Order: sequence, then C-alpha cells, then structure tokens
Amino acid sequence: MTDGLGLGDAYGATLSRIKGQGGKKSKLGMAALMWISHAVRPLKSDELCHALGVEIGSPNLNSDNVPSIGTLLTCCQGLVVVEKEASTIRLIHFTVQEYLRAHPDLFSTTHSTIAETCLSYLNSQQVKALSASSIIDLQSTPFLTYSSLYCGYHAKWELSDCAKLLVLKLFDGSHNHISARILVMARVGYDSQMNFHKLSLFNGLHWASIFGIDEIVVGLVEVEGCNINQSDSVGNTPLVWAACNGHEGVVRILLGRDDINPDKPDVGGRTPLWWAAYYGYEGVARILLGRDDVNPDKPNMNGVTPLSQAARNGQEEVVKILLARDDVNPDKPSNSGNTPLWCAAGNGHEGVVKILRGQGNVGPGKPDTCDQAPLWLAACNGDEEVVKLLLERGDVNADEADKEGKTPLMWAASMGHENVVKILLGRDEVNPDKPDHSGGTSLTWAAERGHAGVVKILLAWDGVDPDKPDMYNQTPLLVAASHG
Repeated sequence: MTDGLGLGDAYGATLSRIKGQGGKKSKLGMAALMWISHAVRPLKSDELCHALGVEIGSPNLNSDNVPSIGTLLTCCQGLVVVEKEASTIRLIHFTVQEYLRAHPDLFSTTHSTIAETCLSYLNSQQVKALSASSIIDLQSTPFLTYSSLYCGYHAKWELSDCAKLLVLKLFDGSHNHISARILVMARVGYDSQMNFHKLSLFNGLHWASIFGIDEIVVGLVEVEGCNINQSDSVGNTPLVWAACNGHEGVVRILLGRDDINPDKPDVGGRTPLWWAAYYGYEGVARILLGRDDVNPDKPNMNGVTPLSQAARNGQEEVVKILLARDDVNPDKPSNSGNTPLWCAAGNGHEGVVKILRGQGNVGPGKPDTCDQAPLWLAACNGDEEVVKLLLERGDVNADEADKEGKTPLMWAASMGHENVVKILLGRDEVNPDKPDHSGGTSLTWAAERGHAGVVKILLAWDGVDPDKPDMYNQTPLLVAASHG
C-alpha cells in the first residue's frame, strides 16, 4: 500500500539514514521504531526513554542510559512525533506502521526483546525496593506500569530462554512484588478486594496462567512443593485466572494434575466454570464440564449460577452447552430471584431469550423478589423483540403488576416506548386503564413524563378515561400541567 503511494521508497531511504548514523544513534533510532511499532498500547515518551535505557539482565537501572526525548526524536529522523496532549509518542503516519510491519526483517526477536526488557526492569533492585502496599509513585519508575501489565503478552508471542529465567527470578522466593499488585488490580478493576497481607501468595504460576504461557506453566507445576490450588491476594487460583482469560492450553495443563481442585471458587464464590460462562469461553467451559468433579450449577455468593451469568451477558453458545446438561436447572433463581430468563430479558439478549423460552421447565412469567417479571423488564427497556418473544408463550400474564402495582404497560408508557405500548394494548388481558397503588394509570405516567406520542396512542384507545384521577385527585391533564 505504501509502495503504491510512493512512500515506501521514502521510508526505506529514511531508515537507511537512521542506520547510517552508526553507533548508539543508529541503535537507538531502530530500537525506538521497534518499540513504537510493536508495543501493546501507545507509549508515553518517558516510558519509551526508560525502556530504551534498560540493560537486559542487569540487576540495576542506570539513569545515565536513559536518552532524552530530544535525542530520541533526532535519532528517528522525523519518523516519530510526540502527541503533546497525551504525551504519547507515535509514528508520523499510519503508513510508517504498515511499512515496518511489511518488513519484519528490520527487527529481530522483537517480542522476546521487549519481554526481556520488561522483565529486567521488574527484576531491578530499584523496582524490587518499592513497597507493594503503599501508594504507587510512577515518577521515578515510569516504565513500571507497562512492564507489569504487558510483559506477559510479549513473552507469550515470543518466549526466549532468557525470558523464562527472568520470570523465575521475578517470582523466586516469598516477596511482595509491586508488579503483582499492579497486574492484579488492573485485572479486577480496583484493589478494594485485595488482601495486602497476602500479596506474597501471588506467584509465577498465577502470572503465567493470567497470560496463558503454556511452557512456563508446565515447568512450574512440575516443581516440587508447588501448590496448584493456592489462592492469591484476591482469592484467585491459577485455574480461575486461566479460565477468566480463556486460556484453554493452561486449563488443560492444570487439570492434568491429580491434586487440582477444578471447582475451587474465588472470594466471591465464582468457580472457574462460572468465569468461563461470564466471558463466553466455550472451549474452556467444555473442558471444565468434562470433569465429573465440576458442579455445572454451582452459584456464586449471590446465588448466580453459571447459566444465569451466561444468560445475563448474552453468551448464547455457553447457554446451549449448559442447558444440554441434566444437572443444570434452567429456571434456578439467584438470591434476588433472578432466573436465567430474567437476566437475559433484562439485558435485551434476544437469542438467549429464544433459547430459554423453548425450555419446557422455564417459567417465563417468574418474577424476582420485587415482583418484576421478565416481561416487565423488557417493556421497561423498550425491547420490542424480547417482548414479542415472551408474549408468544401462552403462560405469560401481560397485565401482571409488580409490588408498586405497575404493569408492563405502565412502565412502557412511563418510559415513552410507543411500539411496546402498541404491542401490549393488542393483548386481550391488558387493562389499559388499570391503576397502580397510587391510583396512577398508564396515561397518567405518560402525561407526567411528557411522552406525547404515548399519550395520543392511549387517548385513542377504548376504555381509557382521560379524566381518571389518582389517589391525590390529580387527573392526567393536571399531572402534565404541574410538570410543565
């Protein structure tokens, strides 16, 4: 593509000039281009400068090796610019990236070099001296976050013997490495679940399971005294981490151990299968379900089963896999009364609703603890297709109210969902003028919220009293006027 535009020759000439600088300048310019074109995310200028200052395998970081951004830009001969607002460094044009990717011979062992650099940085005395339980100050170690979060990605793409040794060194012994906190915190979203007294429980097996590096996992599980079921600072076992990230190879390796507990949950009661269902990892789910000692219907601490979670997230294939099991209850409610169908309907997953609706032992009108049935949720959300799917079942009461006395029609009207209002009005059992516990009707709610289209539909319907007052003696007109 770039050659067709005449840019290929220009980029080739620029690269020749970079190489022609000789010595450190040439090496620095090419290394910068390698990092920028192969990093997982855009690098900030200080991150890149510190990465280029790392000596692979050295126990210390030497600040004298860190180039200035001005030197770096000069060595790159105009192919690199710094985004001032984000302080990120990038190639001058996307076609430069295309050119570099089309010429892989420009860089050798790219990902293994990046992985070794990251791991050397994390193994340095300066980084090891940082406290994992205190507030992280990145000013003195700007390359810490990238190294902690992405070294495993690069190692997985291209694993060298040097990288293996550096990984073992990183987790050798019982210590609280700050990179473990950064990595785990990024994976769980926040550190409120983290037990800082148990940071040392996070080991190399957890790390390799997160990134899915089979070769390292194989080596670690064979180490004498390895506790394959060890929970880390957030309660995750290596198998939970592997399942969370969809790493089928690691899951198979771990399940190959006689002492593995394949159903051990995390602190929230979520098993490896539960997490596979959450993310829709079909392969991992099938592998786990192949074990007799995995309970496919085991709920988390809130009573949510793998099926309910898969339904909530719209994971159709996992839903099918679980429903094929005789030991899975397709209508099992959570502690809040949410059934799998309720979860699917409430989140607008038509495909899952269709699958569950076809199950004879699923109650399509089964409400939660607040008397809110799947139809109520779909109507409130304005999900026409889900409403239609649910109404196709003859055992659904389209006029059933919740604890406040509000029917699906009322909620559809109050939210302004005109098409859902029309669908519900077409049902014989629906009373268009039915009041809730406060005496308000569907017309009252539509008028109060200012949904003129719904008001017109209801006023044109037989059986709707436009002057019907609520318990406060307010008519729809008065309610509309009082709300402007």
